[in-house]
Amino acid sequence: MSYVKKLRPHEHNIWHGKRPLLGRIDIELTERCNNNCIHCCINLPEDAADAQSREVGSDSVKDVLTQAADLGCLTVRFTGGEPLLREDFEELYLFARRQGMKVLLFTNARLVTPQLADLFARVPPGELVEVTVYGMKPESYEAVSRVPGSYAEFRRGVNLLLDRRVGLVVKGALLPPNRGEMDEFEAWAATIPAMDHPPGYSMFFDLRGRCDSEVKNRQIAGLRLSPEVGTAILTRHREAYFKDMRQFCSKFMRPSGDRLFACGAGHGTCVDAYGRAQMCMMLRHPDTTYDLKTGSLRDAVTSFFPRLREMRATNPDYLARCARCFLKGLCEQCPAKSWTEHGTLDTPVEYLCEVAHAQARYLGLVEPNEQAWTVTEWRARIERFCSSVGT
Repeated sequence: MSYVKKLRPHEHNIWHGKRPLLGRIDIELTERCNNNCIHCCINLPEDAADAQSREVGSDSVKDVLTQAADLGCLTVRFTGGEPLLREDFEELYLFARRQGMKVLLFTNARLVTPQLADLFARVPPGELVEVTVYGMKPESYEAVSRVPGSYAEFRRGVNLLLDRRVGLVVKGALLPPNRGEMDEFEAWAATIPAMDHPPGYSMFFDLRGRCDSEVKNRQIAGLRLSPEVGTAILTRHREAYFKDMRQFCSKFMRPSGDRLFACGAGHGTCVDAYGRAQMCMMLRHPDTTYDLKTGSLRDAVTSFFPRLREMRATNPDYLARCARCFLKGLCEQCPAKSWTEHGTLDTPVEYLCEVAHAQARYLGLVEPNEQAWTVTEWRARIERFCSSVGT
């Protein structure tokens, strides 16, 4: 006999048969960061006074959390920038936990103190802390972070959490200074109790979401892996990769048509450091953000975002290619990526297209020099791939 019954959130009697309107909310507490990473799509200097003066205050963040809880929200992700730069972080963390929310923290761990680690041990976040790692040696880490002493602070912060048995996982960003350290990183990650799978990596880096620096955009683009090298890294564990992709392709591979938002954007919400609700954290097009200073989270989630999700592409190039391409599941093309790359919502991003085709060629879904949007028998190809045995 089982003494545990698992329920989906809307099945619990606290919802009175109604599905919660908001399952999770992401709150970007600041764009400022104590690192100055070479690949970052958002960071501002930690002492950027103008940015700090525009950040919403403690009461405003608490108001957003209260509104989210009223909509049934069960989890908040605190991100940034570096969220621990906020002097009121502990106050906001405890407020969220008192609202009944689990807290997912994205951090570089440099600002984890004994006091903060003790707090997490005493009042557990409810979710695993996620720490991004930029190198396994001071030289490699600080070539990415561009802050002397940051490696030692990161290791100290992680050790403080581990010593207190605060659950955490690590992830990486593959960059020229640390690319040769993958085996060392994965071996170290395997010693972390909560790491039950190899760490994930960022490698196809996003450009600046604020579209605020062409110089930085060129730098970020120059750090991206080639589609072929990226595919080689993704497929290092070939058997596991094929197993996962068979399951993935059976669910998500199909043309999206002219609907711009074929993803999950707008089903939840993100709130930036200045009090604007967004469909996703990367989509900062002014026509797609909602000012919470003059409206409510409920209105954003139930009225504004649903209207945006009905938007259709009008770009002829997008309609001829992306709308007809069955590699949508593999391709990260979306309005947010189009916005950061081109300042529009429906312009194809060539790099993402090349990455998707490189993976599809490896899987045998398209032939060399074949464009996926020209394939008419895509259903048969997916079915054949998903039912194949072995690799």
